[in-house]
Amino acid sequence: MTSNVVEKEILADRVNPKLKVLQDEIQSILQKWHYDDILLFLTDAKTGIIEDAEDDAICLKNLVEKREKYYNLRSQWS
Repeated sequence: MTSNVVEKEILADRVNPKLKVLQDEIQSILQKWHYDDILLFLTDAKTGIIEDAEDDAICLKNLVEKREKYYNLRSQWS
């Protein structure tokens, strides 16, 4: 496997917009259901407190996982 040297600024220019899009999508789902807290929304969707939220809950969980992946990647550069 080969390794390439890339400047942190270039990596940040690629990752930061992805993080912004993910955060915007997360906020959009939360606003749709009038929630501020991700965990509370996921819990309420899972327990059935919010009806018909299953698809959005699955999507939100995937978005949060992707966001965490990018945050972890970005923190490795520091």
